[in-house]
Formats: sequence, C-alpha cells, structure tokens
Amino acid sequence: MSSADPTSPGPGPGKKPRVPRADALRNRDRLVQAARTAFAASDAAVSLEAVAREAGVGIGTLYRHFPTREALVEVVYAAELDDVTGSAPALLDELAPDAALRAWIQRYAAFVATKRGMADTLRAGWASGRIAPPTTRARVTDAIATILARGAEAGSLRADVEPEDVTVMLLGIFLADTADDASSERTGRLIDLVMDALRPKPIG
Repeated sequence: MSSADPTSPGPGPGKKPRVPRADALRNRDRLVQAARTAFAASDAAVSLEAVAREAGVGIGTLYRHFPTREALVEVVYAAELDDVTGSAPALLDELAPDAALRAWIQRYAAFVATKRGMADTLRAGWASGRIAPPTTRARVTDAIATILARGAEAGSLRADVEPEDVTVMLLGIFLADTADDASSERTGRLIDLVMDALRPKPIG
C-alpha cells in the first residue's frame, strides 16, 4: 500500500505517523466536493464512478480514500453538518438576530433537502453500525440556542422558548415536506409561521 494512502494502517511502535502527500490531500478534497455536489443534485443513488469522474480522478483513487460508499457518505454528511451548524456565529455578525435565524433556518432547510441522494446509505449505515450515529439533533439545537439567546438580549426573539422545541418544529416541517415533495413556496410559508411564533408579542 502506498505511503500516500491516508487509509493505510498506522505506524509501528517508535515510528512517526505517515503524512499524506499534498496531491493525495487535494484528491481527497476534490472527491468530497464532487460527492457533495452530486448528492445534492440527485434524489437517486449516485454512482461512485460518477463521483470519481467529476473529481477528475480514477475509481481506484476514490477507493484508496474511501474504501466503501458508507465511508464517503459519512464524510460528506459530516462536512455539510459542520457547515450548517457552524454558520450561526457568522450570520449573527452580519445580521440582526431575527434575520440571522431566518437565514440559518433556510440553510438548515437546504441541508435536509439535499440529503435525499444519500438518505438510504445513511439509514443503512446507522442501523448496521458501519456509520457512527451523528449528533445532528444536538448540534442543530445548539446553533438555534445561540441565535435565540442573542435575539432575547436584543428583544427581537422570545426569551421563553426552548431551543429543542424549535428543532422539533423545523424537523416536522422539513421531513414532512421531503416526504410529499412539497414546494419551496410552502416551505417558506411554514418557516414564516415559525418566525412569527418566535417573535415577542406586542404589549397591549
């Protein structure tokens, strides 16, 4: 096995870990990006050959980095979860808290919608133990909590709302819409209703 293979066994006692070459890391990054694009664009199972072709590498290179379909899907899912949950602070730097929450919910909606192409692999992997169960719900709730806290301080969002309750509402909207192929227009209306529920009620 090549020393550039990041999936090779670890070094023996007293040996330094092998550091992947720069070209191997670039190939891996291209594969992950190609997979993200492919999974987002297709509701059907995406072939690994198509991912490798889009990344400009051979199928053998893909398998050296990701020995199974589950391994690739797990990395793609983790990268996109990092993006959506980590975006809350940046949105709060750019927008008022209520606007930041609306923008973040839109990102979360897109995250849920674009998981169709990998949904079957994820479910099978979680059930079999081949893919580690994600901390998706907890991380989503933490991001919501961050924005709600800032909004409560600014007076633009209610201070008496449990972040977990917002997570449940959003999951109900997005999973139901995914199941019946609802339009983005209806999803937008439902998000507006959630936002109305989260704003403080006028006094008097």
